[in-house]
Amino acid sequence: MRRRQFILTWIILLVVQMFLCNYFQFTPIVTLSILPAMILCLPLSVGTVPALFIAFGAGFTVDFLADGVIGLNVFALVAVAALRRPILRLVFGTELFSRGEDITIRRNGLLPVSIAIVFAELVFFILYTIADGAGTRTFLFNFGRVMLSTLTSFILCLVAADTLLGENNRL
Repeated sequence: MRRRQFILTWIILLVVQMFLCNYFQFTPIVTLSILPAMILCLPLSVGTVPALFIAFGAGFTVDFLADGVIGLNVFALVAVAALRRPILRLVFGTELFSRGEDITIRRNGLLPVSIAIVFAELVFFILYTIADGAGTRTFLFNFGRVMLSTLTSFILCLVAADTLLGENNRL
């Protein structure tokens, strides 16, 4: 039952991401995305290869149904999925994997979860910005875009992470 609830919540958040892309683009400089947090919050029982396929599917869905530029979200999100376990290992240590427990904000704390989300967002937005600009924009513009997108998406990512990592959605 909890597994179905987690999957349904994850799909609803994917639809929320599509709404963010379609209706909340206030400026071309800032990109709002909860996708890095969604990939980061996958259960630890999901290995790297399945996470890569999930990231590809989610990125392609958002690209196809919302953003319009096929491949931007896929490129950046697959990299986040590939670095998901190293990010979690860096922030939470190896004992998280040895215990086999999923991360929760209540058990692991808000600060470590926030740091992990920021790392995932930075990977996502750096690659997204590089692929989107294709070397045509200055470093300062790209740097500002990455920082503004990370800062504005952080609160949304925390809400998404709290929704996915809540006590009711644990597998």
